[in-house]
Amino acid sequence: MSLNVWKYILIILTLFGLIFLLPNITTEETWKYHIVSAIFKVQNRLQATNLSGTLQTFRNNHTFCSHLGKPLSHKEELEERKLLNSITWPQVPSGSEPLNLSQTSDPAHSLFTIVLSKKDQRWYVGDQLEVLVHLHDFQGRPKRYGGDFLLARLHSPKYKAGVAGQVLDHKNGLYSARFPLLWEGSAQVEVMMVHSSEAVAVLRRLREKLPHRVFFVSLFRRGLISETTACDTCLPQDQGPLCNYTDLRSGEPWYCYKPKKLDCDTRLDHARAGYLKNITTNSESLLFQSGVNIKVPIHANTTNTITVLQSRKENGGKKTDPVKLATSGYYYQDSWRPLGDVAMRKFDTPAAISQCLADKVVYMYGDSTVRQWYEYLVTVLPEMKEFNLHTPKKAGPLMAVDDNHNIVLNYRCHGPPIMYTTIMANELRYIANELDGLTGGPNTVVAISIWAHFSPFPGEVYIRRLRHIRTAVVRLLERAPGTVVVVRTGNPRALDRDVSLNHSDWFTLQLDIMLRAMFKGLNVMLLDAWQMCVAHHKPHDVHPPKVIVKNMVNMLLSYACRERTRKTA
Repeated sequence: MSLNVWKYILIILTLFGLIFLLPNITTEETWKYHIVSAIFKVQNRLQATNLSGTLQTFRNNHTFCSHLGKPLSHKEELEERKLLNSITWPQVPSGSEPLNLSQTSDPAHSLFTIVLSKKDQRWYVGDQLEVLVHLHDFQGRPKRYGGDFLLARLHSPKYKAGVAGQVLDHKNGLYSARFPLLWEGSAQVEVMMVHSSEAVAVLRRLREKLPHRVFFVSLFRRGLISETTACDTCLPQDQGPLCNYTDLRSGEPWYCYKPKKLDCDTRLDHARAGYLKNITTNSESLLFQSGVNIKVPIHANTTNTITVLQSRKENGGKKTDPVKLATSGYYYQDSWRPLGDVAMRKFDTPAAISQCLADKVVYMYGDSTVRQWYEYLVTVLPEMKEFNLHTPKKAGPLMAVDDNHNIVLNYRCHGPPIMYTTIMANELRYIANELDGLTGGPNTVVAISIWAHFSPFPGEVYIRRLRHIRTAVVRLLERAPGTVVVVRTGNPRALDRDVSLNHSDWFTLQLDIMLRAMFKGLNVMLLDAWQMCVAHHKPHDVHPPKVIVKNMVNMLLSYACRERTRKTA
């Protein structure tokens, strides 16, 4: 045969090979299309059911989630029950479910009144201010039950001052907001309805009945063959065989459906594929309207302003203890003033920060809200050089070094569920395991923030993760008592309808309550990001603005570089 004939045969064989391989080659856009399409088929099957009652709850669905990990000990069961009880929220009374929007809480028709001082109708530094909030519906009728989610703050634009208020639900449509008076001069009350009680009832139902409304996927690849399958903490076992990626050390469960043509060990990455859509009825959607009933201010009946005088010098009246009001601090001149045991120091210059962090290694673990601290320090320290590790900027790992001051900064995101970018599977780490790998000591600073990606999940999932982290923190402090550990709480964010259904501040507040309880009594600092954001005049954002981040980092540094009393023999 001539050379030309062989050339034609080779071309034909090559074409046949490409035709055979093309169905097995999946580009990034193609696999996303196919996997999301498959997920939406499951979504449509779920939506065909009665969303309000037929889906089993996550906690009691033992058949569906029988592989969720190690069984709890009796002590762990009691702790979990106590934590879940601590986030119990007043419910809409049975039989009082509104038929339409007009019967739900309306901030425009609601109002608040400043409760006058009993003695001389004056307020002094050290006193407590109380505000009474009256909730009404869209027809102006008073509400007769509680459960609305309110936020309150006392602030002064003149002094750039602010403090978060403590809201008490009287469960009859009335609420009290209480504030410690901490600065002299003018102060204004601000009350905001984040969600109506009826909207909270929808959020509760979504958390209990639709715990898997976020879709995760992994890409599997070997050579030119690629497949993508759904992943989660818990998957229906009747849809196909599973790949078990449960962490061997912590027992944190994670599963993916096994690819049809590839093995489980060919998993390449982890990503979020989207959210379950159309999870509320038309009438329920009206409860989540920006500018109408999501984060809308409630106006004062008469005035929202008071004047605070100098603190009383006589012993006639008792001063309010801000700690009893669970107030962790306040702003004055845009500077956070903590009311706890840690004295706030100002680190306004790179030299002051460098002096504090000299000879220290700082490990930051968690979500993007602690990555902000890493980015802030890298930006403000001119001698900090960031290594190019060729990793995603959002997920890391990230590392920066200041050779002159012997400072090392590290950031790594927490393990799944993590939602904000595609991450290589071999870079997924659990915080507990990372902590177990640290030597620790007085020159080691650990900052942890883990909350934002757990909002759509039931409380049990978050409790399990915090328990593993707490146990690892205890081990770290036992082998290296001088290690500095800071745990950042969650914070409110900007909300619209879609964000509310998966990442509402109501979810965050519940996580916040459990996190504080889990780490109570440990030798760690709980950095109160919630109050630091509620008290500030800047709009809520999942990623707080630089002025708040600076105050958070100053708190971190104040704790890391505090003067520690030496124990005498």
